[in-house]
Amino acid sequence: MKPLFPSILCGLIATTTLSFPAFGDTPSDFNLVYPPPQHETTADRIFFIGTASATVYINGNPIPQSKAGHFAPSFPLKRGENNFTLRYNNQERKITVTRVSPVPEPPETGGFAPNSLTPSVPIERRAGELICLSAIGSPQAQVSVTLQGNIIPLLPQSQHPLPPNYAVLTGQNDPLPELTQLYRGCFTATATGNLGNPIYQMQLDEKTITASDTANITILSPEALPVVEITSQSGAARTGPGTSYSRLTPLPQGTMGIVDGREGEWLRLRYGGWINAAETQVKPNAVQPQTVIRSIQGEQKENATEVVFPLQVPVPVSVKQGKETFTLTLHHTTAQTDTIRFDDNPFVERLDWEQLDSDRVRYTFHLKSEQQWGYQLRYEGSRLILSLKHPPEVSPRSALPLTGMRILVDPGHGGEELGARGPTGYPEKSVNLKVSQLLREELEKLGATVYLTRETDRFVSLGERVAMINELQPTIALSIHYNALPDDGDAINTSGIGMFWYNPPAHDLAVFLHNYLVEERDRPSYGVFWNTLALTRPHTTLAVLLELGFMIHPTEFEWIMNPQEQEKLAATIAQGIQVWWRKKHQASQR
Repeated sequence: MKPLFPSILCGLIATTTLSFPAFGDTPSDFNLVYPPPQHETTADRIFFIGTASATVYINGNPIPQSKAGHFAPSFPLKRGENNFTLRYNNQERKITVTRVSPVPEPPETGGFAPNSLTPSVPIERRAGELICLSAIGSPQAQVSVTLQGNIIPLLPQSQHPLPPNYAVLTGQNDPLPELTQLYRGCFTATATGNLGNPIYQMQLDEKTITASDTANITILSPEALPVVEITSQSGAARTGPGTSYSRLTPLPQGTMGIVDGREGEWLRLRYGGWINAAETQVKPNAVQPQTVIRSIQGEQKENATEVVFPLQVPVPVSVKQGKETFTLTLHHTTAQTDTIRFDDNPFVERLDWEQLDSDRVRYTFHLKSEQQWGYQLRYEGSRLILSLKHPPEVSPRSALPLTGMRILVDPGHGGEELGARGPTGYPEKSVNLKVSQLLREELEKLGATVYLTRETDRFVSLGERVAMINELQPTIALSIHYNALPDDGDAINTSGIGMFWYNPPAHDLAVFLHNYLVEERDRPSYGVFWNTLALTRPHTTLAVLLELGFMIHPTEFEWIMNPQEQEKLAATIAQGIQVWWRKKHQASQR
């Protein structure tokens, strides 16, 4: 919920506390947690988070406060500087919030908007591929690009920019006002080699404005496309050249990919995904990977079904998990398959395959249950090994309902990473740990084996947390958090339980826990969200991130801090898991 926070949703508020008590101490008479004195935002409003023991006035008007004195009012922002004066008794504080445009704007004197020319980094494309150039500049101008002596006209376009992905968290995700200062033009090139640096030119009234802060364009030869190998354990493939683009199926270490495009540090692989060059190494003299596949063998292991796909080279893969199906697609692959060994299996009913086109083979596993429990993909040499986890074993003799369940609980943030802050400045990291410890106690009473990613107030990186999940491969993984909002959120009217999931098998658990907590604890509903968060992405388990309330909400914060309510909440989460697991177990017995 923020443009600023780490890859999890909480901890939005990069706070400056003007009068700050030690954590756990009694708050001072007047505590302002957010915004800092000189704050810059693209939002059209701003909220003030804090607490006081008497009435607080902002720009001369009293603001709403809870019985405990907490406040979270929002105020509209005009473009440019917005000055606020806060008064409490004889104290006065001044806050300046500057609202800036969400898109670059051309200078008032005319010309191109800063950092708006594309390409802004060196790019490589295939011969004959359409290449588009654009710029934001003064309206009613004539704009063109000169490239290798050729002039490419850029024509004015009307376009609605989109807000960031997190805008859906506040219901403010409509397209932004129409941008009428965008100029765009496209061309193709058949000759290979470096085309040089595009030179932009604007004719505005009687002025000629030139800019060349762009980068080289290179046309690749189709006969000499480079080949790279994925060197990271799980290559983060995306739909485009940057972390703002959506994730695709991770590429296992050792995957060989054909590079048919580049944009700065991002490589476009011919199968359709982009990956950062830092996760790869170039394979000198390598021929573009293409493989056939013949026989396939499935084998039942202790806790999983393992399927081996013998290949000539490790090729890119894609996964899709559906209702009672698991689909694996091999790219740059042609089937010569006559024989598959797949014995009767407790989890998989059968395996089908289909040659989708000359370059892709799709394998569909038809499952005996709607619920999937996670998977692993790895290369051993050129052998692709898929492991499909089985349901946890249930002991019929045990009186404890969660015996056999291995549950990882992740208390969000920790150490110097505070997370969100409540009106008193109390950090989310502390309540995350307390509730996680209470939850562990409740789950263990029900027979579960429980792991915590941190036992104390210490920093644990997202990578370390994910690695722990993938190493332990628990039945489920729950990341415990409390919430905040971006600047355009309605802090005083937004509260409640939220759930976040990413891999399809975790959806049912996320929805069930959300509904169970809302009903059993009589809490407001914030909603259920699909989101590619670090702690929802692990596909070796059912991973759900829980947002259990809003730290910045004046009265919900009081509920969050109540020790008795923390105990009840932890007990209800554990009960919810028990009820969900019983439902799953009963369904599997039918």
